[in-house]
Amino acid sequence: MILKSVNGKVTLQTKILSAIDEQIVKALINFQHDYLLTGNVTLLKPMILKDIATISKFDISTVSRVTNINNVKTHFGVLPLKSLFSEGIMTREHGKVSSFVVKKIMQEYLENDDTLSDIRLTEILQQQGFMIARRTVAKYRHLLNIPVARLRRRETLPKQYFH
Repeated sequence: MILKSVNGKVTLQTKILSAIDEQIVKALINFQHDYLLTGNVTLLKPMILKDIATISKFDISTVSRVTNINNVKTHFGVLPLKSLFSEGIMTREHGKVSSFVVKKIMQEYLENDDTLSDIRLTEILQQQGFMIARRTVAKYRHLLNIPVARLRRRETLPKQYFH
């Protein structure tokens, strides 16, 4: 009899957690609806845990737990829910945009001209209306696994010259 009660409580807890997970996932999907339909990174809205916690009315730690262990299946692949979160970068004309947009633009510039320094890249982004600092550009470049300009120029040399 005790074993049944324990199993009943475990089952009940699982159902409650599933409902919580579902509410949080629905909030996330509604927030990032345009991106999830198209897969276009430029449609990814800046979003932090607190945004979803406010919408779903759950604690930030609950949102964090749910997003760390769940994925969403889209027509462009299976994505971890935590990948839908990003910082926002202010622009002069469009308000906040996702840091993924800036990273994508940076990557495109660096693919076309691998001699661009962080300072020059910052100037280009600022001319396009992004309110971004050089240290943020350096951080994003690092996250993209792109070496500094000095080392990118060196990569054209044979590997024997590197330690």
